[in-house]
Amino acid sequence: MPATPVIISLTRPSAPLADKLARGLDGAWHQFAKTGTAANDARQSKDDNASPAATFSDAMAHIRQQFLAGHPIIGICAAAILIRALAPVLGNKHTSPPVIAVSADGKHIVPLLGTHHGDAGGGNGGKIAETCAKICAGSIAHTTASDTLFGIALDAPPPPFVLADSNQAKAAMAALIDGAQPRLACDLPDSLAVVAAAWRDWLQPLLAASKGGDPAKQINLLLTLRPVVAPQTLVFHPRLIGLGVGAARNCPPEEMADLLATSLASHNISRHTIGGIYSVAQKMDEAAILCLADELGLRPRFFSPARLEAETPRLANPSATVYAEIGSHGVAEAAALAATGKHGWLMLPKQKSKMATLALAISATGVTDEDSVPRGRLLLVGIGPGGEAWRTAEAMAWLAEADELVGYRLYLDLLGEVAGDKPRADFGLGEEVARCRYAIDSAATGKTVALVCSGDAGVYGMAALVYEMLAGKKIATSIDIASTPGIPAHIAAAAKCGAVLGHDHAIISLSDLLTPWAVIEARLQAAAEADFVIALYNPVSRQRQQGLAKARAILLSHRPPTTPVVLARNMGRADESIRHRTLATLTAAEVDMLTVVLVGARDSTRVSLANSQAVYTPRGYASKKETSK
Repeated sequence: MPATPVIISLTRPSAPLADKLARGLDGAWHQFAKTGTAANDARQSKDDNASPAATFSDAMAHIRQQFLAGHPIIGICAAAILIRALAPVLGNKHTSPPVIAVSADGKHIVPLLGTHHGDAGGGNGGKIAETCAKICAGSIAHTTASDTLFGIALDAPPPPFVLADSNQAKAAMAALIDGAQPRLACDLPDSLAVVAAAWRDWLQPLLAASKGGDPAKQINLLLTLRPVVAPQTLVFHPRLIGLGVGAARNCPPEEMADLLATSLASHNISRHTIGGIYSVAQKMDEAAILCLADELGLRPRFFSPARLEAETPRLANPSATVYAEIGSHGVAEAAALAATGKHGWLMLPKQKSKMATLALAISATGVTDEDSVPRGRLLLVGIGPGGEAWRTAEAMAWLAEADELVGYRLYLDLLGEVAGDKPRADFGLGEEVARCRYAIDSAATGKTVALVCSGDAGVYGMAALVYEMLAGKKIATSIDIASTPGIPAHIAAAAKCGAVLGHDHAIISLSDLLTPWAVIEARLQAAAEADFVIALYNPVSRQRQQGLAKARAILLSHRPPTTPVVLARNMGRADESIRHRTLATLTAAEVDMLTVVLVGARDSTRVSLANSQAVYTPRGYASKKETSK
């Protein structure tokens, strides 16, 4: 789904315009800069219809973070501010989200980036700019040659049209700007006449602007279902075809891929015309189908047997054998027809290999998600120890993509405006099993669920529990699971206090709720004897007051009392603190569950700087250099 647009306002007078834009751009978030005054920072629009707003302190960092997370940016500010903020992180123009500057009075809308990116559902900068102009009664300041001269961009066709090769668009546009004449050609069947008409209507501004072009120079624009490669020809395809697939259990992925390639080639159909891949719910875990979907860049969707059975009167090859097995008289043909709706028709009846089947259906209105469900996705998202600045761009993008957020309520609260108004399932401490079970079950319904963890999901987070709960269970194969890294608290703490983890180190939790203390003590002894720098998680709690003292005693038996110790609390959060101690002065009284304790190795050293202290653990570079002199 397209990422939610964010509207950035940097001054209090621009807030009403931002609220107006947020209401007009359905689902957009208004995010405004803190001014340092309590009244403004607590501001909420008096208009009951105002969109949810959120604040930030560092405008440049915030703009970059939202951009890297894939959100279209609408900045009510000088274009130069957006340019300076984003210059260090600019990438491919075809994948960067749109960025639009809007003047404080709303009269001027300037698309800066992503004008031709995405779709009309929220990712297309041109469409967003047009909507902003209508809301503000302003005008768009086009700066790209294609928009200025022709009013359209050939590399951003509207749905359902796609380019066979987007790399050819640049040369074609350059030729047209240089005076070449466009020539339209279409070989779609009469049954798709309405689609051909829509394509021609989209190109009318280009035709009108090119009337005085040189007829000796010509650029062909072709709309076709066929795979065509021709000189001076820009090929467009209508993405209208539903691909229905079926497979015997454990069908080799290469067999299904070969069947599709052979079928398309023998019937002269381009794979770019495929708008979706569909099958029956029982095949949600079939590797061949999932691999083919990945190859096509599509998310597979699945119908119930009852829904497929409703298509039986339209099947070319109904099968009693298939009905006896899954409850419908067909899979491939029925799924293709169900995907294209009541106006769809079979353009390629069932094709089969030894273990795979497929069929193609087409409709002038394209494919529909109605009555089908996608394969669910469980995203394990580490959000770092606290603040937004320490979250990865991928984590931000995954949070934006999720249909639902699940997690410990404190961690979900830490997301702030990133959570938006998404559905969320909050759980308390001690409810880890229930938390993971809920996330798994919710993903199994076809949702994209983000299980939010502090730090990294795989470092004392929920990732291991999720995999443990799924091990050997059928549901494990019916959802996709992915994990994105986050900054663990001990890494954040180490960065804040110098380079204490500069050499080998170990991470040990002192919580004996799930791990027997004897095991913890054995690990402490081993790490102490090996002279690892040690990061201690969960050092004390209300019920556990003695573990840290026991750990200290073990460590003192292997390293001197002067060993540097760092107490890092609430890393990345508003009340973050770093305190320097020694092993001799370490006490449980100033430590809690929000504290990570970093204990240096025997050669870890504390140094005094101008206004702070730092701890580092050398690897021996300097001494080796001195020895070699």
